Amino acid sequence: MLADLDTLQSTALASLAAVAPGDAAALEAWRIAYLGGKGKVRAAMDALKSVPKDQKPAYGKRANEVKATLEAAYEARKREFEASGSGASGAGPIVDVTEPGIPPPGGIGRRHILTRVREELCGVFARMGFEVADGPELEDDEHNFVKLNIPESHPAREPTDNFYIEEPDGKPRPRMLRSQTSTVQIRVLEDAVARGWGPPLKIVAPGRVYRPDAVDATHSFMFHQIEGLYVDRRVTMVDLKTTLFQFARSFFGRDAEVRLRPSFFPFTEPSAEFDMKIRLRPDQPARWIELGGCGMVDPAVFEALGIDPEQWTGFAFGFGIERIAMGKYGIPDIRMLFDNDIRFLKQV
Repeated sequence: MLADLDTLQSTALASLAAVAPGDAAALEAWRIAYLGGKGKVRAAMDALKSVPKDQKPAYGKRANEVKATLEAAYEARKREFEASGSGASGAGPIVDVTEPGIPPPGGIGRRHILTRVREELCGVFARMGFEVADGPELEDDEHNFVKLNIPESHPAREPTDNFYIEEPDGKPRPRMLRSQTSTVQIRVLEDAVARGWGPPLKIVAPGRVYRPDAVDATHSFMFHQIEGLYVDRRVTMVDLKTTLFQFARSFFGRDAEVRLRPSFFPFTEPSAEFDMKIRLRPDQPARWIELGGCGMVDPAVFEALGIDPEQWTGFAFGFGIERIAMGKYGIPDIRMLFDNDIRFLKQV
């Protein structure tokens, strides 16, 4: 009987030694075959009950020695696997998750250029007393057009110029992906009137907008805008011009060349385009680039919201954040902001 235990030990050790380095599956199979709940060592221990009474002490002692020897041999081989990086379970080297990380050769990550510019813009306007507001990207026709004094016949409302959503219940005014952040100024004014906290009010609203434009160097079907709105008593075009010029020189520097050009928008009167002279490529001269539109809030917009235009006046503006980023960092193509090219992102 003792000879059987000696044979078991020698056979098991030889089998363990034959496991190829790095073969974690074979090592696990050996453990199950010899040390598992139904393995050969367990079978040898269970055989103690059939051993003659006078041999039981010697058999039991030897069986325990065999078990301890094989367990020690298995643990030693397991440590060899782990040290070599193969792991006893095939899961790879043990990783200490509490150890500080090592920065990659290219440096640690950072926020995207559009995120940084958006936060910088909000910071500039915050120093002028503007608060940040937001609104839904999925809008209804009323807030995107009707309350902005954009008539039914206006070409901006054509289905080819907007992303409308098919409504399952066939609503007469389907929802759409907002085409401008001007929707936020309407929602803020509605809330101010309904809850009695304004006007006066002074807000900026950054966010994504959507238009089915052909993608080129300066246009995209999804881009970002920042909308501004100031409503108070006796607000004039002078306040608008002063605000925009202060913004430009605060954000771009004292040498920023900006101008206002007369224009037309249904929701402002008078209206203007806000341009800035920008050099997008080092091999080309600086040229005037439209950053966005602005103007005095049209009295019809106030009346639609229950605000007396004889008592309150205000101005609004809306700029493309991508174009501002392009102007500040000399980015020649808007598509570079969405390509996720790590070489470009490292430069800005």
